[in-house]
Amino acid sequence: MPLGTMAPPRQAHVPIQAPPRVITTKDAAYLKDILSWELLAFKKFAFYAQQVTDPQAKQLLDKAGRMHQRHYQKLLTHLQVNNVSAMAKIPQPQMSQ
Repeated sequence: MPLGTMAPPRQAHVPIQAPPRVITTKDAAYLKDILSWELLAFKKFAFYAQQVTDPQAKQLLDKAGRMHQRHYQKLLTHLQVNNVSAMAKIPQPQMSQ
């Protein structure tokens, strides 16, 4: 190495065994969109189920509405993350000389 030039410090890489339970800003935006779509679908199916007179159609519309409601509830569980705590558990790269 020529005199006066320094090699960049190497980072000690610690492999992450499992992906952290962290929600990024982008993740939150996606989840917000998906939650809106699922809620709208649930509301529409519930509305149409009340409007129809055919019992079979009503049953199918109710079933589809419940499916979207379950999806909505499941997505909400992904938002129950403490980002500060999760980020603290992620190994930070250390600079070595």
